[in-house]
Amino acid sequence: MASILNQTQELQESSKVIGHVRCENYFIFPGENTLSDGLRGVLYFLALAYCFIGLSAITARFFKSMENVVKHSRKVVAIDPITNAQVITYKKVWNFTIADISLLAFGTSFPQISLATIDAIRNIGERYAGGLGPGTLVGSAAFDLFPIPAVCVVVPKAGELKKISDLGVWLVELVWSFWAYIWLYIILEVWSPNVITLLEALLTVLQYGLLLVHAYAQDKRWPYLSLPMSRGDRPEEWVPEEIDQSKDDNDVHDVYSDAAQEAVESGNRNIVDIFSIHSANNDTVADTPPNSATKKGKAKNSTVFKLWKHQFVDAITLETSESKKVDSIYLRIAKSFWQLLLAPWKLLFAFVPPCNIAHGWVAFICSLLFISGVAFVVTRLTDLISCVTGINPYVIAFTALAGGTSWPDLVASKIAAERQLTADSAIANITCSNSVNIYVGIGVPWLINTVYNYFAYKEPLYIENAKGLSFSLLIFFATSVGCIAVLVLRRLIIGAELGGPRLWAWLTSAYFMMLWVVFVVLSSLKVSGII
Repeated sequence: MASILNQTQELQESSKVIGHVRCENYFIFPGENTLSDGLRGVLYFLALAYCFIGLSAITARFFKSMENVVKHSRKVVAIDPITNAQVITYKKVWNFTIADISLLAFGTSFPQISLATIDAIRNIGERYAGGLGPGTLVGSAAFDLFPIPAVCVVVPKAGELKKISDLGVWLVELVWSFWAYIWLYIILEVWSPNVITLLEALLTVLQYGLLLVHAYAQDKRWPYLSLPMSRGDRPEEWVPEEIDQSKDDNDVHDVYSDAAQEAVESGNRNIVDIFSIHSANNDTVADTPPNSATKKGKAKNSTVFKLWKHQFVDAITLETSESKKVDSIYLRIAKSFWQLLLAPWKLLFAFVPPCNIAHGWVAFICSLLFISGVAFVVTRLTDLISCVTGINPYVIAFTALAGGTSWPDLVASKIAAERQLTADSAIANITCSNSVNIYVGIGVPWLINTVYNYFAYKEPLYIENAKGLSFSLLIFFATSVGCIAVLVLRRLIIGAELGGPRLWAWLTSAYFMMLWVVFVVLSSLKVSGII
């Protein structure tokens, strides 16, 4: 740990004056120091971009495991009061609202959360908190709220309207998301300026639990704790089912046969299928015949090994069946080149067990470990980029890190806007991720550091460049009001948050992108000391 801290201090010292102090640190080989700082900066940026590709690949596998976790059903045995016959049903373990706020939001935000946590662990023993984590999470929130809706609003076909069906739950999530950033500003500038106390860090984390309780209360329409709003016209099936005539009705509870079929499909389905957790609004499914269940149980072990083997085969397959159907030779070459670029990551992540073991929990945990490993490499590369270029780490966090780590959010919301009949998950994923970014992504790392500083030094955690971070929060809050106002106006005028006439959809998209540019430019100028 001491060596890591020394390296971090050296990086900070060597990057203070650009062009005056040469960065002597390296990533892998000492020979990197013989290269010019400009060339090293380009190489490190390319390596950072490649890590973002890896994060997208492992996050896709994480989503698939999360889908199996949420699909888990428990057996419920009841007696029919009329016939006295035993009735067996399967009730879903997870509430959909809680799954959205916890597993879905946590999963899409985990690259940022792990990066911030690693940054905090590297800074244990330091009286000043690292700026990489908070900067990335605030920048990620801006990326979630502006570029992602900018993409989602133009995804539906011309004239197609997709609106939020459960406004009550969304409003609860929205209020808690806004309050998260107001709370962060209060503890940075009002309650205890420029420092974070143990109590403040603890309260930040605990508010995530309050969000879960409040959202669940709204979903269940608990009196006194929920808004008096009806659910609206949410369809019976949020995602249109793809009917497979080859399947028997008794196979509705067989995740193993589903997994075997999906194993031969393209990697993009790993992300698409996370929204099939909302495929039905019914909490129960029919019981399968005992003989059928026994046969399936015997086939599970062989199925798991076949799936695991297929993961390695798929990792080294450069031309998929879909790419072979493409007529253009240039497109086929481009697809093969992309598969070649992904091959090292796919081969590494093939060691993650198949998602149907233990209802997906094994793959879920293993995916988190791989994401944490990639995030550690990202933090190291970011330090080196700042060292060799002299760019303020906050600027890198607001831009490159925020965009790269938020890419899974963009893919998830875009696919939700494409496949779902409503805008609930596409928009809810944004607001929930922003709440998780503050309550967990910033709260947990600060809690780690404040606990150590309290027992080691009897001091709080000092925040370097707190003024710049507070300024970014103010800019984010102001621009986010403009974003939400447009979504509300679209609901009142057009009748939906997403889609509608193409001209208005593209104008809305351009407006959202403009808000993001304003946030990035002003925040970067402030933390760099230019304004």
